[in-house]
Amino acid sequence: MTQPRSFLLLCGIGVFCFISYNLVRMPVLALFAQSLGAGPESIGLVVSVSTLTGVLLKLPGGALSDIYGRRTLMRVGVVAFGLPPFVYPLVTDLEVLTGLRFLHGLATAVFAPSALATVAEMYQDRRGAALGWYTASTQAGALLGPVLGGWLMYAAGFPITFVTAGVFGCIGLLFFFILRLNPPPPRGDKGLKLVLAEMWRGFRVVARNARVLVTSATDAAKMIANGALMAFLPIYGVSIGLNPGEVGLLFGIQGITSFLSKPVMGRASDRFGRRPLILLGLLICAGTFAMIPHVSGFPILLALAAGFGFGEAVVSSSTAALVADLSELKTLGAGMGMQGTIMDIGHASGPLLAGVLIAHLSYQGAFGVIACAQLVAAAVFWAVVKK
Repeated sequence: MTQPRSFLLLCGIGVFCFISYNLVRMPVLALFAQSLGAGPESIGLVVSVSTLTGVLLKLPGGALSDIYGRRTLMRVGVVAFGLPPFVYPLVTDLEVLTGLRFLHGLATAVFAPSALATVAEMYQDRRGAALGWYTASTQAGALLGPVLGGWLMYAAGFPITFVTAGVFGCIGLLFFFILRLNPPPPRGDKGLKLVLAEMWRGFRVVARNARVLVTSATDAAKMIANGALMAFLPIYGVSIGLNPGEVGLLFGIQGITSFLSKPVMGRASDRFGRRPLILLGLLICAGTFAMIPHVSGFPILLALAAGFGFGEAVVSSSTAALVADLSELKTLGAGMGMQGTIMDIGHASGPLLAGVLIAHLSYQGAFGVIACAQLVAAAVFWAVVKK
């Protein structure tokens, strides 16, 4: 299979799998949890728990893909995209929903670092552009999923919405089995002890790379805000009179702006450098995020959502490429896994932190605190990660 065809199939998998994943997640999940009796703290937990799976498994998953090859780990991930949505209609209490979300989190936890490492290996000379196009394909899913999810939930209810998500996930699974990746180099038969030792060696190499860690932490700061929006923008939107379809459109405009911007900003990072674009993106994210709870007009909220999506695209397309640049080739999977782990720590922290802050302060205060965290992260990144 030619490299361009393999890359297009990989992008297609990203589109359909992330349509499925985000159709469940935004804005449906928070409203579904609320329908089961969840308060702000419980909603934050339900929304963030799938990301906790990534915190636990992205780094080991990336390291294992260095050892056993990307295809093996990606296979587990696409199955986790396709099957769990069919279980959601059977859920009737928050404990079961929390457990299902943890299981569903296997999808991005196992698939994402292997897929990013695959793209980085395929296009070593044009990493920023290639990663920009691939992440744009996943962002296309993030665009279509919430819009379709909000409309389906409003028009047909939760069960039809979840089953539709499962259908999209199964299409991604079908695309994966058409894809043919290069086999990993032969490593011989190894017992568990040797495999763990090789994984640990990869962990150590990545953990000693301060620039990888700080760059990943910068991405995590952006994801704190992203997670907070994912959990509480639906609740805030309904509270000011929007319907679920309009809330889904807010996520959709955020996604389409990010989708259109990522390839362009990926090429820009190849040409002008990753560092200034990461700083610019964080400043845009912080400013637009802080303003959201101060407005109630739908057109202004659309503009702010689009602004946040653009800032998110600027940061994401540059951080993934910078981590790949700074990682050794033999530990590229571990490097992408480390970035994913730290990013997911931020993503999981966002709903939890926002839930606690909103319960004790207000939407304005909570969003202001999280915006300040992004500004601090931007300053630390600029000081530590030198040109």
